[in-house]
Amino acid sequence: MVTVLTAGHVNWDVTLRVDNFPEPDGEAAIRLQRQSGGGSAANVATALAGLEVDTGLIGSIGDDDNGLLARRELEATGVSLDGLRIVEDADTAVKYILVDDAGEVAVLGNDGVNEAVRPDDIVPERIERATHIHLTSQRPETASRLARLASESGATVSVDPGRRLASRDYSDTIELADIIFLNDREVEAILEETYSVSEYSDRILAIKYGGDGAEVHTPTGSVHHPGFDIDPVDTTGAGDAFAAGFIATYLQTDDIERVLEFANACGALAASTEGARSAPTSSSVDALLAAQHEQ
Repeated sequence: MVTVLTAGHVNWDVTLRVDNFPEPDGEAAIRLQRQSGGGSAANVATALAGLEVDTGLIGSIGDDDNGLLARRELEATGVSLDGLRIVEDADTAVKYILVDDAGEVAVLGNDGVNEAVRPDDIVPERIERATHIHLTSQRPETASRLARLASESGATVSVDPGRRLASRDYSDTIELADIIFLNDREVEAILEETYSVSEYSDRILAIKYGGDGAEVHTPTGSVHHPGFDIDPVDTTGAGDAFAAGFIATYLQTDDIERVLEFANACGALAASTEGARSAPTSSSVDALLAAQHEQ
């Protein structure tokens, strides 16, 4: 039985490590090039599988070579792909990710068919069998239907709308969410709208601050964790690893301090390794936490 379903983008990533982000009419040197699967929904799914959580994925890819590579990589992690739609004669979304020497990230890309899943494509029985649904960037109407089906079946819902929050209306989905993941820039985008953080006092709001850790606001209080002292190599996918760690631990305990510490450890380990699919295992997280507690 699938415990967690993730839904949203499935991409193929081309990562270019550069000496700097070029200015207009400028040039940067490529130090390293690598390719791997990407997309927030797929990243969280593989991270959850690495944390020994039974996980399934809802998303879409093309039937091209990049789609085949993405599918094979996901299958190798043990993620259930029953909800993955393969679109004939279509291109899988490709993202070109620039990573500078400080580990900062910039993204270029084409969307391909990573949003081919529409509300009518959703199989309700698949949602009803899950314990938790995690929603990432996708069509707002698709996310809303997934959230509503999950809520009606008694599953908990988390949402991480990502960088498109400012240009898309995810209000229906956010209203149904039990857990909302945002980074500091996305919180600012929410505050610029009609929302305020206080409006989410009846659910869990996790705000990520990158190298400065994260804080969680709950109906019973707030918790802050300063993060871990690491040398960032590539922050791509660190937020997805954080979400996976948070969800995996949240499903096991109501100790929010433990949940946040574990999530931060997952994000830190991901940021200290190349690639969006560098999500940690349970053993590597436990080792980092044990070392931290010994200090």
